[in-house]
Amino acid sequence: MHRLITNLFNKTRLLATVILVFIFYSQSSFASGLLTPKDGSTPALEIKEHHVRVIIEDGYAITSIEQVFYNPNNTDLEANYSFPLPNKAAVGEFVYWIDGQAVTGEVLEKSKAKKIYQQEKQAGREVAITTQDDYKTFDSLVYPVRAMQDVRIKLTYIQPAHLDTGIGRYVYPLEDGGVDEEKLSFWTHQQQVSEKFSFKLLFRSTYPIDQFRLPKHPQAAITQISAQEWSVDIINEAVGINEAEMSEGNVNNNSVFSLDQDIVVYWRLKPDLPGSVDLITYKQAGKDRGTFMMTVTPGGDLAAITEGRDWIFVLDYSGSMQGKYQSMIEGVNKGLANLNNKDRFKVIIFSDNADEITNGFVTATADNVRHWSTNLQQYSPNGSTNLYDGIELGLKGLDSDRSSAILLVTDGVANVGTTEKKLFLKLMQRQDVRLFTFVMGNSANRPLLESMVKVSNGFAINVSNNDDIVGQLMQATAKLTHQAFHDIDVKISGIKVKDLSPEKIGSLYHGQQLIVFGHYWGDGQAEVSISGKVSGQDKTYSSTFDFAKKSELNPEIERLWAFASIEDLQNKMDYFGKDADTEQAITDLAIDYGLVTNYTAMVVMRDEQFNARNIDRKNQRRVNKEQAARQQRKVAPVRNNRAGTAQPMYKNKAPSHSGRGGSFGAWTLLFMLAILATKIFKINERH
Repeated sequence: MHRLITNLFNKTRLLATVILVFIFYSQSSFASGLLTPKDGSTPALEIKEHHVRVIIEDGYAITSIEQVFYNPNNTDLEANYSFPLPNKAAVGEFVYWIDGQAVTGEVLEKSKAKKIYQQEKQAGREVAITTQDDYKTFDSLVYPVRAMQDVRIKLTYIQPAHLDTGIGRYVYPLEDGGVDEEKLSFWTHQQQVSEKFSFKLLFRSTYPIDQFRLPKHPQAAITQISAQEWSVDIINEAVGINEAEMSEGNVNNNSVFSLDQDIVVYWRLKPDLPGSVDLITYKQAGKDRGTFMMTVTPGGDLAAITEGRDWIFVLDYSGSMQGKYQSMIEGVNKGLANLNNKDRFKVIIFSDNADEITNGFVTATADNVRHWSTNLQQYSPNGSTNLYDGIELGLKGLDSDRSSAILLVTDGVANVGTTEKKLFLKLMQRQDVRLFTFVMGNSANRPLLESMVKVSNGFAINVSNNDDIVGQLMQATAKLTHQAFHDIDVKISGIKVKDLSPEKIGSLYHGQQLIVFGHYWGDGQAEVSISGKVSGQDKTYSSTFDFAKKSELNPEIERLWAFASIEDLQNKMDYFGKDADTEQAITDLAIDYGLVTNYTAMVVMRDEQFNARNIDRKNQRRVNKEQAARQQRKVAPVRNNRAGTAQPMYKNKAPSHSGRGGSFGAWTLLFMLAILATKIFKINERH
């Protein structure tokens, strides 16, 4: 037992160091959600108001951002509105106020939408268009922004709200990652709200919540409404303006709120909750087909791993690492020093090319650690980012008799050498090795990194500069020190089910949830089974529960299903190559469900112009339906979405970080250990 505790402690310290090193990898922060003159030659528009409303309930989050901009120039402008692309966010609403009236955009094929935008602009009429800039941002053009006048716009997106080891996390992205040099001139424009800023979050949960926290916003007012309902308020936190002052207009124009820090919100479930299945359905009266979202929270029956492992550090020392390389070395040194004496390691560094500086695996003795730590000092950051060569070299010389893990340290933007995504995926399939990476900031190539870890049955953790680093530490170490559930298959019988997403699930690690979307026909009781392997042994969990005949309170899950299905289609193209049929399938889904993708865009113009062009207002109808459902949910009691209570799928309690005798228990202890182990950061934890 003593040896087991020591092994787990050492791996915890190692991961603490690695995670903390990653924080140095972000560039200077730049604000998001800016409306900037397109030509860049005139002064930036003033951000007068920025209001965020978030509702998290039933396993997903709805975020609405409403902003008011002022044009201080003497001429009308065409302006560019840009917002970081949140993780797995489905944009369902973009609104532009025309003549004081809110007009909702419609999704069209991208080239058609761009053509309409140019035609409306040339005619001198109000028009806006929203497109997706690959994995980086949602970009909108707005025309015209009248001289010496305000313009108001709103963006609404939906995304799943997952739990990990009993901890939930929501990020409102405000920082640009700084990896796209072409856009830096845009991001360095106006970053402050001159009059009114507010952030309001309402959280409602089937399960009781133990605590809420915002690690980097101690001024936030956190209110517990009930055991299952909480709220968060930040209102002009720079000067503490309250809502009464805002409504009366008593605001000091010199008071500003800077849009340069992500807002990160954590919540923790009460301890000792059971493993469970939650089911959300949407099925309109008289319709045969419904949509469902099934969230599986496994019980904690994955055993701890105690044998030695091989660790491959793949480290980026490209030119963008200037000013951060020394900090990286210090963190890696401390990480190596805390490896288990059964462990081995090797170190790969890469910029334009890759180099294995350890010449194979070496045992984690004190002498070896000291020698190779000193060796890292001779390298200076330079060149570009040849990510492919770094990973390829890390995969060479693996021992099939030992468990291996790659710890990748990079911003995930491959810009020289091999850069095609499908070649990265084929590379990861060559060896049985787990890739673990942290997706840093709001400009990292999340699709690339997340696809790579999925192929390798590893995991990626999204990390903001404002994250609670201890929370990320807890989640990562639990996964690396426990068995995993592999080759998962979901079967539902008793009712007709189709269009399941994700099509391929892969692996579940300790504390992770499984979220499955799909369509169903009919109603009534169904048997659900989840099978897979643990350490090569077959394992199956099953339960029975009902699918509703009528269920109209959660229309948003139709968009979430469509978004998940589009991800599956995109993943296929990433691996097998683009084809016209798949691109058309993505386009059709996006238009039907009102989603902005690489193949579609959302256009806003005068109502009479929609009519003149015979454009069906299907997204406006969908938005109206969703807004009506939110109002119904708002006045209703918190719902219990747990399914299969008569025949529970899991006997064991769900994994949790909860401790006894203090705020966030074990989090506080590991918080202290991280500071002592690294001496790199000062982490402020609010109790």
